Amino acid sequence: MGIVAGLDSSSEYTRIVICDTDTGAVIRQGYAPHPVPEGADGGEDGAAAGRRTEIDPQAWLLSLGDAAAGGLLEGVQAIGVTAQQHGLVMLDETGTPVRPALVGNDKRAQTAAADLVDALGGREAWAQAVGVVPQAAQPVAKLRWLARQEPETARRVAEVLQPHDWLVWQLLGRPPRRTTDRGGASGTGYWSAATESWRPDLAELALGHRVKLPEVIGPAEAAGQTPEGLLISAGTGETMAAAFGLGVGIGDAVVSLGASGSVFSVHHQALVEPTGMITSLADATGLHLPVVHTLNAVRALRGTADLLGTDLEGLSALALKSTPGSYGLVLLPYLEGERTPDLPHTAGTLAGLRRESMKPEHLARAAFEGMLCGLADALDVLRGRGVAVNRVFLLGPAADLPAVQAIAPALLGAQVVVPQPADYTALGAARQAAWALGVAQGTLSPQQPPLWHAPAGQVFEPGEDLAVGQAVRQQYVTVREQTHPGAFG
Repeated sequence: MGIVAGLDSSSEYTRIVICDTDTGAVIRQGYAPHPVPEGADGGEDGAAAGRRTEIDPQAWLLSLGDAAAGGLLEGVQAIGVTAQQHGLVMLDETGTPVRPALVGNDKRAQTAAADLVDALGGREAWAQAVGVVPQAAQPVAKLRWLARQEPETARRVAEVLQPHDWLVWQLLGRPPRRTTDRGGASGTGYWSAATESWRPDLAELALGHRVKLPEVIGPAEAAGQTPEGLLISAGTGETMAAAFGLGVGIGDAVVSLGASGSVFSVHHQALVEPTGMITSLADATGLHLPVVHTLNAVRALRGTADLLGTDLEGLSALALKSTPGSYGLVLLPYLEGERTPDLPHTAGTLAGLRRESMKPEHLARAAFEGMLCGLADALDVLRGRGVAVNRVFLLGPAADLPAVQAIAPALLGAQVVVPQPADYTALGAARQAAWALGVAQGTLSPQQPPLWHAPAGQVFEPGEDLAVGQAVRQQYVTVREQTHPGAFG
């Protein structure tokens, strides 16, 4: 028996969990918000810490120190690090940041991303090259933005790291060797999950000159040891860490219910989708993590709740007073345009209005059915490429709504699991640390991570409602095809 730490440096805070290496049981925890350093950018509206677009990386270290205060790490043998994805730390020849780090929610690179798509010959060219079509959040687009907006600063950039790479490097005492993992690398826009290799030419295309990229190490490898002798594992991005913490495997999918939505699954190979509808990422175990994004999830529920003068809990209660199919009402929830299918300039549609359907409970249910049918469309993109989906993990606060739990299994066509609340990203980082420690000690294989206890949660089966749910899906698909013919090609 030993103990390890999982460190999650998100966009707003640092959370640390201390776990038993054999079972994954949480022994103790630490938490601290990120400070707001003087001069840090607060975003276009002077927003709070969680919405700022730039930050001095030292703030992450200060937060880490606060979270680990009081002897939290006493007895720990290894540390795993996960951090916000799509952040970018740019270093000069001496290893010093040339400017504050750019974080994932920075939307200023939208035009830069479109420029890059055109520069390589279109979406299909990017999908074939790295399995990722540039979006504003991704590091490759941030490099192009920097080259256009701050050319003098861009010329000083000699090396680029992501937040978890930088934190691992700091914990190790800033050694000459810089590392990353395949999961984090796969989201940059200049590493291919299919070929398991960097595309330095794409980083050069974005920035205008070659830069040094970190060494990609295996899932069970150690990045090194701290000056005090603590083993530091490879680290990974938050999505990959959450999947590892949940214990997601082949046959599982994860549906994340935020304002927008995402669906990902573990698969045995990288998937290339010519239009870029699938983002081909790598996971934290040596497998692959194809992801499909939607622009609309809980925002459709909140908009409907506002319209009906209630909140999400009230909307859920209303929806359960209706019946499957919402008396013929169908909501296409494309309130912000849509990414899956690719309809960036469209708007939402409410179809099937009849006198008998014009009641609050039917509109409420149509909102839930529309949101879940949109996510089922995303799931079907993966299923259409041979991804097995037998079980779906639902994440996000909206997963606890009774209407979601009642409607989701039949519409998604699979068993639905709503895990108990936990910091699965930090748990995934701790599990990675336990794996690297076990390999170093000779007690674990590099091919088999530690078998930690599965997370507790509620399980919902489609059961006899499956046929009814598929009829509701067909009603939705019919309206979608009539409104947007051939949207899915």
